[in-house]
Amino acid sequence: MFENRLRKVIKIRSKAARKQNVTCFRVYDLDMPEFPFCIDWYDGRIYVAEYQRQHTLDENQYKEWFDNSIQVITGVFAVEPTMIFVKHRKVIEERVAQYHRLSDASREFFVEEGGHSFIVNLSDYLDTGVFLDHRLTRAMVGQESLNKKVLNLFAYTGTFSVYAAKGGASEVTTIDLSNTYLQWARRNFELNGIDLQKHLFIACDVMEWLNENKHVHYDLIVCDPPTFSNSKKMDGIFDVQRDHVKLINQCLAILNPGGRLYFSTNFTKFRIKTEDLNSSLIKDITRKTTPFDFEGKLDRWCYLIEKEESRP
Repeated sequence: MFENRLRKVIKIRSKAARKQNVTCFRVYDLDMPEFPFCIDWYDGRIYVAEYQRQHTLDENQYKEWFDNSIQVITGVFAVEPTMIFVKHRKVIEERVAQYHRLSDASREFFVEEGGHSFIVNLSDYLDTGVFLDHRLTRAMVGQESLNKKVLNLFAYTGTFSVYAAKGGASEVTTIDLSNTYLQWARRNFELNGIDLQKHLFIACDVMEWLNENKHVHYDLIVCDPPTFSNSKKMDGIFDVQRDHVKLINQCLAILNPGGRLYFSTNFTKFRIKTEDLNSSLIKDITRKTTPFDFEGKLDRWCYLIEKEESRP
C-alpha cells in the first residue's frame, strides 16, 4: 500500500514541479496512518520525518517495519541510501526545537527556487533551512519589495530576506533569536551576490526589539512567529494565540501608511482576533499562498494586513 501510494503521488507531484520549475517539494505527508511520515524531495535528496505515533510493535518489530519502509522509499525514488536523511519528531514539534543541533554531519548543499539559491542542511537540524510551504509567499514578497524598506521577523535562515533584497528592496532588516540562523541568512545573502553592507542582521528577541524600536518605520514586514517559545534567550514565554494581537499591532505601529504586513503561523488551531487589531484591511491569503504540494495538507495560516493610509 505504501509503495503504491508513493509511486502515485511522486508521479503527480513531479509533473507539477517540472511545469513550475520547482526542484524542492513535498511528496507525502501522513497520507496513510500506518506510515506516519513526511517526505520531501530536495533536488535528488530525500528528507524523511517520522512522526511519533501509538503502536503495539515491540522493538524488533518496529525496527523491521522502519527498515522496510525506508527500503520502499529508496526503491520508489531510485536513490542511493546515502541520499536519504531521516529525522524522528513528535506529532507537535514546537518551532524552538529548530535551535537544537541534532548532528555534526554538515551535509550542506544548494537548491534553487525562483531564481534564488539557498543553503540546505538535511542532516544537522530538525528543519532544513527552507520552509517549502512558503514558496508562493516568498515570491509575493519579492515582487512587492522594489525600493521598499523591509523587516523580516523570526527570520530563520532569511529566505524571505533574500527574496526582498533581490526584489530591489532599499534595505532589509533580518531579525532572529538565533545567531546560528542569522549566520546562515548572511551566507544565503552571499550565495545570491547580495551586498551585506546594505542590510541589517540582528540577533535578539523580536518582542523586546519591537518594544525598544518604536521610532523606526518600514514599508513591508514579514512576521512568521513560532507557535510557542520559552527560549532562555528571551524574557517570558511566547504563545502565538495569546500574543498575536500585541505582536501584530506592534508591527502595524512601525509600518508606513499603506504598508503591508505578511503574518503567518503554523498553529493549526489559530484564530485571529480581527476585532482587536488596529487595521480593518485584513485578508486571509492562506489558500492563495498554498503551493501545489501542500493542497489539502497545509497546517498553517497566512494573512495580509495593511496599514490604512493617513487621512488629510
